[in-house]
Amino acid sequence: MSDEIPDFARGALRLVTRRRVLALGGGLVAGMLFQAPLAWAARRPKPGHKPKPPRLLMIDPGHGGRDPGAVGVKKGTLEKDVTLDITARLAAALEKKAGVVTRRTRETDEFLPLADRVAIAREARADLFVSIHADSAPTRSARGLSAYSLSAKGTDDFARELARRENSVDEVGGVDLKNTEPDVAKILMDLTARHTRNAALKAKRAIVRGVSRKWRLLENPMRAANFAVLRAPDVPSLLIETGFLSNPSDEALLSNPAQRRRIALLLARELDHLLSNPPFA
Repeated sequence: MSDEIPDFARGALRLVTRRRVLALGGGLVAGMLFQAPLAWAARRPKPGHKPKPPRLLMIDPGHGGRDPGAVGVKKGTLEKDVTLDITARLAAALEKKAGVVTRRTRETDEFLPLADRVAIAREARADLFVSIHADSAPTRSARGLSAYSLSAKGTDDFARELARRENSVDEVGGVDLKNTEPDVAKILMDLTARHTRNAALKAKRAIVRGVSRKWRLLENPMRAANFAVLRAPDVPSLLIETGFLSNPSDEALLSNPAQRRRIALLLARELDHLLSNPPFA
């Protein structure tokens, strides 16, 4: 018997195959035509829906200009240079995040009074104000990152002394404070606004816990004190000591560009997550 398919059989086979392909293809086309509008509708924003505006983070590099801040005990590293570099790296890292916009109180080596830093954050209506520092600690052995929110009394002598030193920088910069009388009690009364207080505390906890596995922390790293730079009643504010230049080990760390990049990226990760979730989102 010949293996060749007869002509009549070949024609019948072509007809059956063509009908099956058309049936299958028609189903696919119909399915695509039917499902495409559904998929488009699913992606289409709901009526009245508005995308959330990005959160504004105001980053404050501590010290600057004629106020060098702390000076490293071994290398003479200047705090104003450390903070300017870390904040520049932090802002650059957050520029890649869709939900966060950053501004800095200073982008060059200039002196800014503490009150001006607060005013800049308030005028911009920032969602969060973070002041970056690497001060001298009351004790030389102290080292590691810590975060501070505002308190009239302070959590301990360490935090109170740190705030006293930090608040004196305006005098170093030549600012006349004789006629200024900051009403801390009123500010703290305003800070009882639930959003401002809770947001600052949440930011402090989140940042400390978030970086703790990758960066050394000060003993009892979550503290509070009467820092003048944190006195905006309507902007959640935080001061972060990335380390202390009064400690040789911390100075060695913070004088290293690779380590400054490392802490900037750690802070960027935590701040991005923080600002993308309640109470900021």
